[in-house]
Amino acid sequence: MNLVIVESPAKAKTIEGYLGKDFVVKSSYGHVRDLPKKGISIDTENDFQPSYEVMPDKKKVVAELKKLSKQADMVWLATDEDREGEAISWHLFETLGLKQEKTKRIVFHEITKPAIIDAIDHPRGIDKNLVDAQQARRILDRIVGFELSPVLWRKVKPSLSAGRVQSVTVRLIVEREKEIDAFESESYFKVKAQFMSKGKPFSADLNKRLKGVKDVNAFLNQCTKSTFSIKEVDKKPAKKSPAAPFTTSTLQQEAARKLGFSVAQTMRVAQSLYEAGKITYMRTDSVNLSKTAIDGATSAIKADYGSEYVNPRKYSTKTANAQEAHEAIRPTYFNQATVSGEKQEQRLYELIWKRAIASQMSDAKLLRTTIRIEGSGLEEMFEVKGEIITFDGFLKVYLEGTDDETEEEKNTNLPDVNAGEALELIGSEATEKFTHHPARYSEASLVKKLEELGIGRPSTYAPTISTIQKRDYVVKEDRDGHERKYKVISLIRNEVKEETRTEMTGAERAKLFPTDIGIVVNDFLAENFEKIMDYHFTASVEEEFDTIARGEMVWTKMLHDFYKPFHENVEFTLENSERASGERILGTDPKSNKPVIARIGRFGAMIQIGEVSDDEKPTFAKLRPGQSIQSITFDEAMELFKLPRTLGEYEGKTVVASVGRFGPFVRHDGVFVSIKDVDPLEITLSEAVELIKAKAEAAAKALINEFEHDPTVKVLVGRYGPYFSIGKDNYKIPKGEEAESLTLERCLEIASNSTPSNKSKRRSAKK
Repeated sequence: MNLVIVESPAKAKTIEGYLGKDFVVKSSYGHVRDLPKKGISIDTENDFQPSYEVMPDKKKVVAELKKLSKQADMVWLATDEDREGEAISWHLFETLGLKQEKTKRIVFHEITKPAIIDAIDHPRGIDKNLVDAQQARRILDRIVGFELSPVLWRKVKPSLSAGRVQSVTVRLIVEREKEIDAFESESYFKVKAQFMSKGKPFSADLNKRLKGVKDVNAFLNQCTKSTFSIKEVDKKPAKKSPAAPFTTSTLQQEAARKLGFSVAQTMRVAQSLYEAGKITYMRTDSVNLSKTAIDGATSAIKADYGSEYVNPRKYSTKTANAQEAHEAIRPTYFNQATVSGEKQEQRLYELIWKRAIASQMSDAKLLRTTIRIEGSGLEEMFEVKGEIITFDGFLKVYLEGTDDETEEEKNTNLPDVNAGEALELIGSEATEKFTHHPARYSEASLVKKLEELGIGRPSTYAPTISTIQKRDYVVKEDRDGHERKYKVISLIRNEVKEETRTEMTGAERAKLFPTDIGIVVNDFLAENFEKIMDYHFTASVEEEFDTIARGEMVWTKMLHDFYKPFHENVEFTLENSERASGERILGTDPKSNKPVIARIGRFGAMIQIGEVSDDEKPTFAKLRPGQSIQSITFDEAMELFKLPRTLGEYEGKTVVASVGRFGPFVRHDGVFVSIKDVDPLEITLSEAVELIKAKAEAAAKALINEFEHDPTVKVLVGRYGPYFSIGKDNYKIPKGEEAESLTLERCLEIASNSTPSNKSKRRSAKK
């Protein structure tokens, strides 16, 4: 019997269909062994030896694999072909106690029958260099996280974390936000004119921006005296070539632009397609296509579009230190333009197919035309630019998207004019425009930037971007724009007119914004850990991992070189750095004459009146959603101290509106009701009463039974089914017992022999 071990059950199922009855295919469900969650688990005094352990949720998997491996004649380790996959194979080898003579390592970059059979025919040993590169990354990241995070707990706020790649990624987003804050928008005027040629109107743009109203008026007044004619018509043939097939990075970017996928979503869907044998391996730096792939694409293009659309190409990888010699991401079978499956899988597959097919198609041929119009007495000229496609080539299938938010569409409806031809000016319009701050990062443009800087590798982009959002250093959200006035100055029938219009501007869609805590942590780390936060250092670490993977450096040497100065930096910072809170003094409270301060506190962003050193304790207010300590004004801060508000009475008890740790609420008779769509500073008594009644009705529906002799005990139904509570503690009802039949005595008996379910959750969350 042959035992094949892969990483995922979906892959196991696909591969099992390709191998005969002599092969059993099982999944390890990813890593089976890792550094324990508690403690550093690395002996920094003894050559950075790690203490690995079988993960608690993998003990059953390991036991089953051990049993099967002992029965097997040969064990085939078929995990992914990157460093992470190599490390999983090595951990399996060590954990299962496998023997060299009974173990073979196989790799494939697509899950097709020929690829699997070829891998079986060409096995190899475990590549310890790749394993060491992965170990170096894992251990270095554990050291950085383990030593830096406690510094943040003491100097900023409890429960924070830092990471070698995540902290540098946050720095990019914070620095972009600071650029935006410092940016001062300037206005200018863009002039468009309408001309008449042979009875047909067309428009042209002035080839220069005009600065202000005075310049615009002078220009338009000169236009009333000018005669216009075509100075030249410049026609140039051009060509457009297709983009290379997808790498991990370009797939993430294009799926965001064209499909609206997040980076994590793209990788999840691509993984499903790979495991089902529909695409090649989805973690790759390479744009290379195999001869088999190019032949397959050529056949498909000939069959679908004709031989004039075929232009086979070999692309070379430009990314420095591309991790492994994989192929680009492509369909396994080019004659399949679509696949069955979930809608997301179908859409992503179609994108991958189009990109790969287009890469092997002919260039598009274009005719680019520029028409220049001169006016007597004018220094500036008007221009009409456009392009006409004379042969569509690869554009028949696919055109790469762009992150340029201001890109204009190409004009394809050009006037038929000749040099020297006289034109009639119908009118002209100068519209006020404003220079725009640098664009905030989307997930896709952030991946592009990380790749440009050499930070991270294909396997790290998605988890890094997910981590910085989970840690609440960065939020991805939409933000509404604001109304802005602008001027339009028109020349109609030789008369100049000015009017003011309004537009909505500044709306953001799915952009990454740093949070207050993200900014404060970034600034603290940048000030005290300059090396760790340096982009070039982070990129050079990646290069060292690559050097280890090639067998050109011993992995422990890299860790020795890094650790001593880093550890000294940590010790120095703990002893000598000031506490960081992002403190801003907004003004003075007119009632107490004490300072009003915006800062980060133990529970997050807040406003404080008074100093901790004062005899009288400071008063605090939590910021409301959308507010930031970076931008909140004195007046907005003082509004927060109007809470809690007493709204009046209902059923003889006071109703209060306020903001707590979990957001705005109203309180009545000890019951808290969350406020969703109403401002706690504006909510009325009647609106609050409606919310209180709705909560009471929901609670009544949830109540199965209560007991006269002990009103603290209630049998209830929640979102996961029936349970009972004693005061604030919740308990599960044992299997086989009906909630309706529970007596008070039975509830107390169950409680005495079990732990409250909500308390065990709180405890595990704190660990």
